[in-house]
Amino acid sequence: QVLLAESGGGSVQAGGSLRLSCVVAGSTYRAECMGWFRETPGTRRAGVARISPDGDRPYYADSVKGRFTISRDSAQNTLSLQMNNLKPEDTAMYYCAPVICSTWTSFGYRGQGTQVTVSS
Repeated sequence: QVLLAESGGGSVQAGGSLRLSCVVAGSTYRAECMGWFRETPGTRRAGVARISPDGDRPYYADSVKGRFTISRDSAQNTLSLQMNNLKPEDTAMYYCAPVICSTWTSFGYRGQGTQVTVSS
């Protein structure tokens, strides 16, 4: 069983920044690709960023490229998402999850998420 705990969300104005964190427990974290996803009411969960086990191969959705940075600390079993120049369309519930490397396919694990709200 994989336990995921996201935090760091909040309400900011457009152009602001937030840093999301995800603590992962109960898995071979160091060997797994990890991803951040976001979801809004009425929409399907969408991949935002993902990263390889060694942290050398981040990948971003076009909508966040150049503004978001994904990173990981394998010693602490944590995953982070630095979000800069936030836009109202970034408003969503954000989730982290292990993924199949080079894809957005997760294994069904889900934390409680953290809400990000960006006002114009």
